[in-house]
Amino acid sequence: MKILWVKAGKILPVDTGGKIRSYNILRHLAKKHEVTLLSYYGGERDAAYEAAIAQQLPGAETIYTGAADNSEADRAVAYARRMFSPAPFAVSKFAHPLVRRSVQRWIDEKRCDVALCDFLAASLNFPSRPSLPSVLFQHNVESSLWERRAQTESSVLRKMVYKVEAAKMRRYERETIRRFHHVIAVSEHDRQLMELMDPTCEITVVPTGVDTEKYSSAPPSTSKPPLVVFTGSMDWEPNIDAVTYFCSDIWPKILEEFPEARFQVVGRDPRPSVRKLASASVEITGTVPSVDEYLRRATVVVVPLRAGGGTRLKIFEAMATGKAVVSTSVGAEGLDVTHGQDLILADNATTFADSILSLLRHDELRHGYEKAAAALAKKYDWSNIAVQFEDALLRARARYQGRETGSQSN
Repeated sequence: MKILWVKAGKILPVDTGGKIRSYNILRHLAKKHEVTLLSYYGGERDAAYEAAIAQQLPGAETIYTGAADNSEADRAVAYARRMFSPAPFAVSKFAHPLVRRSVQRWIDEKRCDVALCDFLAASLNFPSRPSLPSVLFQHNVESSLWERRAQTESSVLRKMVYKVEAAKMRRYERETIRRFHHVIAVSEHDRQLMELMDPTCEITVVPTGVDTEKYSSAPPSTSKPPLVVFTGSMDWEPNIDAVTYFCSDIWPKILEEFPEARFQVVGRDPRPSVRKLASASVEITGTVPSVDEYLRRATVVVVPLRAGGGTRLKIFEAMATGKAVVSTSVGAEGLDVTHGQDLILADNATTFADSILSLLRHDELRHGYEKAAAALAKKYDWSNIAVQFEDALLRARARYQGRETGSQSN
């Protein structure tokens, strides 16, 4: 099978959830199929990236789209220019004529069997009626993500902007899942949300995976001194909200009983508001070569997310490393996990803090969660997930061909 995979932005370094998911599935699909990644990006021209992606994913094509809006002022101007566009800014800013022409050429010339749009961001570069099977890979239900951001935002101006974006995203997302022949969701929860938008759309759920070779099980943790860890990109608003909430509402309760405890926030590009959280007991690491060494040293891993969408690779990474995890329901949304067995779910500050304290006090309880977590993660190695993804693409192609044959016979 020949697959065209279109992704907005650089896929390297593999340092965010979406990149991790796409890169690993691409890597495994390429072992059996002819896969072409069309990676387009803006900002400064990056010859090193173009060389690296060609080496790691042979056959990949890159399109440089020119300078990006990097400053706050530039982004504000760009947003104002697109304010009256029916498409949300989070999508329209990734549309580019060079990419549209390239995708159209691939489809017109039948150079692939399936064309895949990775994230909603790249969707405006696809024709409205593709003449071959087209698949939308939905890592998140974007409208749900924007609605949650609007609910949790404290800034009046940003809350207003997020509400406008959420309304645009609801309309655009509904229209877009209708025009693609097939949709791949990352969780049953996301599938249900999309079916509410359009019950007729064809959706396959392919769950999140984990690299079980990289994130191998660590020895049982010690609780002295306790080390609590959060991992995630620290330029993403839901992660920023999560660690801010944790430091203000939860962490002080931990320090009352364990004053020597430390909290590590491990993630790239921390915003100034995140750096301000640093203290004698809170460490903001910034970009690190790999999060696995931080996970291996952790006593407990926390995911106090209150907004977001898709599924959390950070939870499976922590589980594969054999760590006890405390998460909000939103944080674990879409994962095949069981509260009280694989991890602990806590949706308010008091129960979240109490759950962490219980794990720190009782070594046997914590080690039980560690063993259960590692066992569950083994089922979700990326090699197994890629097989499910391949099956979804094959079914999408077969359904499209069946419809085409039926329409021609009529």
